[in-house]
Amino acid sequence: MTENFATTVLGAARIGPGRELKRAVESYWAGRIDADALHTVGFELRRDGLAALAAAGLDSVPVGTFSYYDHMLDMSVLLGALPARVAGIEDELDRYFAAARGNDTVQPLEMTKWFDTNYHYLVPELSASTEFALNPAKILGELEDALAQGIPARPVVIGPITYLLLSKALDGSNLLDRLDDLLPLYVSLLGQLRAAGAQWVQIDEPALVKDLDADQIATVSRVYETLSSAVDRPAILVASYFGRLGEALPALAATEIEGVALDLVAGAVPAVPLNGKLLVAGVVDGRNIWRTDLDNALTTLRSLAGPVAVSTSCSLLHVPYTLAAETGIDDALRGWLAFGAEKLSEVALLSHAVAEGVDSVARPLAAARAALATRATDPRLNNPAVRARLAGLTDSDARRGDDRAAAQAEAIALPVLPMTTIGSFPQTAQIRVARAELRKGLIDEAEYTSRMKREIADVIDLQENLGIDVLVHGEPERNDMVQYFAEQLDGFFATQSGWVQSYGSRCVRPPVLFGDVSRPAPMTVDWAHYAQNLTTKPVKGMLTGPVTILAWAFVRDDQPLAETADQVALAIRDETVDLEAAGIKVIQVDEPALRELLPLRNADKQPYLDWAVRAFRISTSGVADVTSVHTHLCYSEFGEVIDAIVALDADVTSIEAARSHMEVLRDLNEVGFHLGVGPGVYDIHSPRVPSVVEIERLLREALDAVPASRLWVNPDCGLKTRGTTEVEESLRNMVEATLMVRARL
Repeated sequence: MTENFATTVLGAARIGPGRELKRAVESYWAGRIDADALHTVGFELRRDGLAALAAAGLDSVPVGTFSYYDHMLDMSVLLGALPARVAGIEDELDRYFAAARGNDTVQPLEMTKWFDTNYHYLVPELSASTEFALNPAKILGELEDALAQGIPARPVVIGPITYLLLSKALDGSNLLDRLDDLLPLYVSLLGQLRAAGAQWVQIDEPALVKDLDADQIATVSRVYETLSSAVDRPAILVASYFGRLGEALPALAATEIEGVALDLVAGAVPAVPLNGKLLVAGVVDGRNIWRTDLDNALTTLRSLAGPVAVSTSCSLLHVPYTLAAETGIDDALRGWLAFGAEKLSEVALLSHAVAEGVDSVARPLAAARAALATRATDPRLNNPAVRARLAGLTDSDARRGDDRAAAQAEAIALPVLPMTTIGSFPQTAQIRVARAELRKGLIDEAEYTSRMKREIADVIDLQENLGIDVLVHGEPERNDMVQYFAEQLDGFFATQSGWVQSYGSRCVRPPVLFGDVSRPAPMTVDWAHYAQNLTTKPVKGMLTGPVTILAWAFVRDDQPLAETADQVALAIRDETVDLEAAGIKVIQVDEPALRELLPLRNADKQPYLDWAVRAFRISTSGVADVTSVHTHLCYSEFGEVIDAIVALDADVTSIEAARSHMEVLRDLNEVGFHLGVGPGVYDIHSPRVPSVVEIERLLREALDAVPASRLWVNPDCGLKTRGTTEVEESLRNMVEATLMVRARL
């Protein structure tokens, strides 16, 4: 009989504490290193990461969560389910990356958010005719390496139900019908993992925390009765996270699996007996960076019946590596925080307290209590002026006029199918050098500003030469669309090294929103005013919306999100008013994370959408009706929030559509959307340069759904991550295709 374990986490970060994987992968893409060099970096990161987990005191260590791009893509490789269009690429690694990001001839898989997080996964493409074939080399190799290292390894795979529910049915079929084809592969994999030395296997089923109907509950029972009845297998731990397991828990408890991992931060203590199964209790928050209230966590752990292991609520993929690198932080704030390494210490401490009693950890418990006590009394968390302003908000502060289009058309004369971009232009080497030199004190603020203005002038000149209609200043001065604002708003702290993976090699540093939010001074007005003075064409003021700022930050957990959102909205509102006063006639307030924060349970969705829409409208309703308000949304499944998109009441909504072939436009039409819309015609997350023919085809598809009078032309997203040459070529093709379509209207 396999022994239980006591101390673990559900997964770990993989980019490297110094973003080593990002640099290696991008070097491979650029041809600067070969596959062997990339694999060496991957091996070293896995080795060092596993050693750190074991050294922290974990007696069961997750293995197989490392990925060169995405764990869902890895699962597609494991199941032999990559799209047919990459099958002709002979090299295995190049085939993998072609599915992830495309190449000159191959379009990549669609990408969307992993549940309600800011991590993006690649959506498997399946149909009733997809032929699965087990390819377990990666996970078996990583298990072998871990065992050779002396690691108590627990392989991790995505469960069959979650894999199918998160996939895209190319033929409209019910993908759960493919379970009978998948289950034999999982049974075979379990046998191979056992033969390779695995004592436990973790099967991730986060989709089970969503609302499930009776047929889906029956499916849960059938799947895990089948897997647990396999003759030769490791002990099975079914892991859920991001919410309460709910209806699926009794079904799992009735099978012969050996363990269940529950998120007890976003979820709740189970109300059903687990029949002696190991309960892996996620009492340490794996998604946010606040120090755990250890007394509350111990109270929860003591309330649990049966064998218990202490864990994080989810993988540590979602938090930075360590607080140790953060030198520019005051002692009080530091005492409230726990990054990845600190969460490992919390898990080990709680496990030790459960096994040995609280007296054995009396000193660290006392230190934790003292640190948390300072948070309750810190004046930065309760600004009377901010609180008074919130209290004075009325419904009229979130409302604009109903008939704005005529006034805006008179103020800004635009051709049919007006062309624009989403905001950012490539962050060139010159921009990065200037930012680094400013940070190191090698240049002063005046020199930095001068260099950024030269970049802005170049971007304005490029757009005018291309023939784009509504221009942007390119955002050279911005490090990130959230961090940039966080560094200028009171109530935020910007980390130095708090990197987390967003997708592939894309890493972000979410700021910490710890206190009441206000805007001490204008943040973007000077840059926008400078750009507008360079051209007679309208230049958009570019801002990030309150919901996205919350979604892409680590947000205080001591008050409702809705209240924090309104605070951020008021700060953005002040900026829009100042932009308008400076002569900016078009203001874009981006909300790409609107769908991202949508709760997973139906009962919780409408309350969230109500406050999210209200916060956006507070931020944009301070300007006159003659000012055109744009917003932007990207890389999410928008069907569930389509009514909220309408309710935002933005004059123009630009939205990701290139990979999904304009599907979102049909959804918008079904709910009577009547304002301007710019479905993306250029997928900027792929290095491909879209051809004129391709863009023209997408425009014709868009015109089948939207009249030309309401249609805008733009890329899917900002151009920050792309190279200058490919951006120029792509935008030139976009302009040429648009002019061809205009000529036929």
